[in-house]
Amino acid sequence: MTDLTEHLISTQTIASGGMLTVKRDQVRLPNGLTGQREYVIHPGAVVVVPMLPNGNVLLEKQFRYPLHQVFIELPAGKIDAGEPTLTTGQRELLEETGYTAREWVKLGHQHPCIGYSNEVIHIYLALGLTAGEHRRDEDEALEVFDVPFEECIAMILRGEITDGKTIVALYLAEKYLQK
Repeated sequence: MTDLTEHLISTQTIASGGMLTVKRDQVRLPNGLTGQREYVIHPGAVVVVPMLPNGNVLLEKQFRYPLHQVFIELPAGKIDAGEPTLTTGQRELLEETGYTAREWVKLGHQHPCIGYSNEVIHIYLALGLTAGEHRRDEDEALEVFDVPFEECIAMILRGEITDGKTIVALYLAEKYLQK
């Protein structure tokens, strides 16, 4: 089997912000030549599929600045340093929707941007939901609503849900729930 690994020669930080760092690395390619790789360091995230007892899923409408558009998404958020992924999911569900869950199922994880970021998104299904008060950050503005699970899939197929993490999470939840 061919070794496809690229080996680090040198690294440079191009930019660093509150959450993201942009790097430029010089690497030795498998064929012995050198190449350059630019990528974003991301702390990772968790997305939650919160399912109500009636089978509906909690969704959010949220404006996303980079695309200047409102998107329909599942509750999600970045992992704080040293925080277990389940704790992140529980925190984000409560903060954004006000709900807590009695049962948590790890559905998997995804790498949404393998060409330019090291981000990993962990995916959970939350069941046995109980409503409460949300604890959104001051800079968070979103609208929470619920729809039947089958309608979520239809929204994907109609192009109403285009957020990658939401699409992957809903399809993984669909497979889990069908077993």
